[in-house]
Amino acid sequence: MSMMIVSAVVLVIIAWVYTRWKQVRHYWAKRRVPYLPPHPLLGSLTFLQKENPALWMRRVYEHFKEPYVGIWLFWRPALIINSTEIARNILTPSDANLFRNRFVTSGNTDPMGKYNIFAVKDPLWSRIRRCLTVLFTGSRLRALQNIITAKSKELVQRIEKDRQKTKFVDIRVIFTDFTTDIIGVACFGVANDATLTGDSALRSITKKLMSYSPFRALSWCSAFFFPELIDILRLKVIPTDCTESLRKILRNIIAQRGGYETKVTESKDLVDILLKMKQEGDDEDVDMNEDILLAQVVAFLQAGFDTTATTITFAIYELAYNPDIQDKLLKELQKAKEEHGDNILEIQVLSQLKYLNAVIDETLRKYPQLGWLDRTATVDYKIDDHLTITAGTPVYVNAVGMHYNPDYYPEPDRFNPDRFLPENVGNIKPFTYMPFGEGPRSCIGKRFGLYKSRTSVAAIILNYEVRPIANTPRPSEVELEKNGLFLSPGEVLYVEFIPRN
Repeated sequence: MSMMIVSAVVLVIIAWVYTRWKQVRHYWAKRRVPYLPPHPLLGSLTFLQKENPALWMRRVYEHFKEPYVGIWLFWRPALIINSTEIARNILTPSDANLFRNRFVTSGNTDPMGKYNIFAVKDPLWSRIRRCLTVLFTGSRLRALQNIITAKSKELVQRIEKDRQKTKFVDIRVIFTDFTTDIIGVACFGVANDATLTGDSALRSITKKLMSYSPFRALSWCSAFFFPELIDILRLKVIPTDCTESLRKILRNIIAQRGGYETKVTESKDLVDILLKMKQEGDDEDVDMNEDILLAQVVAFLQAGFDTTATTITFAIYELAYNPDIQDKLLKELQKAKEEHGDNILEIQVLSQLKYLNAVIDETLRKYPQLGWLDRTATVDYKIDDHLTITAGTPVYVNAVGMHYNPDYYPEPDRFNPDRFLPENVGNIKPFTYMPFGEGPRSCIGKRFGLYKSRTSVAAIILNYEVRPIANTPRPSEVELEKNGLFLSPGEVLYVEFIPRN
């Protein structure tokens, strides 16, 4: 009898799974939406750990000449948006309030992934965003000007020291040392010397954050595509030892500043802003516990050091393979130095250098850090006259696909900064260029990231000619990171630095 019961239960389970799978498989077909046939287990996510998601997004865009494409996150239906018009509706004020939240998140077992500004849900997101905006005002960036200029000069010294040792200089490593130092000051008000030495307490943390073990890769994939798995497997987007090291640093600095009760009169860095955020929360009876504060430190560090370092890496690598573009940039920089002298690296001067800005913009077009913008609908939402999606459906605006559309950017694989010169930028169709996102959830640190990128590239090109090294891959041949989700190099990149003096 017991065997009969077990057999019956198994048959019921099999029947349920089969029926459910049929519903999943035909979900988009019933809605007459073009779709990628789903894998029985992974849905559309068969590319994970095999190729960088940005490459997959590009393929989807190029394969389907449609405004949207149906996919599955395992068995959960989701929609990729390829249309600039639909993207505009979702991302800008017309309907943005219906898409306030990202899909990416972590469970209750991972507060660093759940509460950081990138993933946290509204209304807490609105409060955190409002508080952190102070860190990226023009006056605050000007306050960081001296340290960023000094670190850029140290970066030149570091390149010289490394090139004396070997012709093969790992450019992403030295650029990450540089950005880590700047984040240390902007975040904690603490000076570090990784730019010169390659090592510091904070740099030891960022080195771990750049490493993607299979377990950590699973954590990131779960947060982006299957958040429920975070709690089931008790995964962590940020390694526990990194979190606890940052927690100790945060506690020590807060203690040095008199604790949470000491009123903040001037917000000089992220810690001051977090103290003020905590105090305002207490006054308004809003919980701002240590995990919420620490999650902003983690997000600021993760987003601030690696994304900018990767942008600088790709910019320098492209310039090495495009000497005509490098020469054009050098002439602009030399002219600016004649006019401004040692002040050339000031934020106001760099922001007015048209070709430098075009070089950075073109780098971000080819190498946006995240190839998509994810949102979830809070209500049933009418995409167009043919399709309405149900509340909770994840949508992915295919930014990288638009960046490589030849109708928007002729010869999209070619590195061509001229696209972004003032006389040409008016030709760029709105919502075809989104390296920092768009709408209320756009990147809060955009200006900060651009300033770091401009300063470092300017300092390097003024002091060195960069050349490709024989037998290294051309930019279009560079292997991209497969285990991570951001668009970054999956191999070590080298260039040769030739002193200009």
